[in-house]
Amino acid sequence: MKFVLTALCTIISFLMTTIQESNHTWIIDHNWTEEACYSEATLSYIDRYKDIAVAEMYRSGIPASIILAQGILESSNGKSDLALNSNNHFGIKCKSYWTGLTYYHKDDDLDKDGKLIDSCFRAYDSVIDSYVDHSNFLMYTAHYSVLFQYERTDYLSWANGLKSCGYATDKRYAQKLIDKINEYDLHSFDLWQNPFELVPSND
Repeated sequence: MKFVLTALCTIISFLMTTIQESNHTWIIDHNWTEEACYSEATLSYIDRYKDIAVAEMYRSGIPASIILAQGILESSNGKSDLALNSNNHFGIKCKSYWTGLTYYHKDDDLDKDGKLIDSCFRAYDSVIDSYVDHSNFLMYTAHYSVLFQYERTDYLSWANGLKSCGYATDKRYAQKLIDKINEYDLHSFDLWQNPFELVPSND
């Protein structure tokens, strides 16, 4: 895990001076102007985490658009209590096998009397850790395996599949993901170049 995180950090740093530099007109090209009714918090979130989302897409096969849309929704643009206090941007709970850091936060767990109680959520040293663990969670949890039959450009199937697999209880979860992807043109990141191919070799 530490090796993966170190490699990803290197890639992201490299991306900030190469890919992002070559796409410096991205916001203008996508008509993200002051006249449009876009959330500045969402725009900032996308700009900050688009590189790690693309890197994780090529590592895992999960569309960058889906990763970003989930991050936006689950963390409220990185401003939710869970995100701010635990670096958890995807609302992933501990599960019985989790041995990492934890953070307790009221969500949807009830005691035997039907009273809302604190839920155990995963906590991370950094947001990058959260992004990596989100990919790993989907990759290595059996009931999400069906999702990986879809192409990384098929965000519609991924969005509906995540809801069908039980990622969230919100009945409109899939549509909310799709709406974010369409509103902010997140599917454009699904076509970005593989950042692993841009890392200089040692040869």
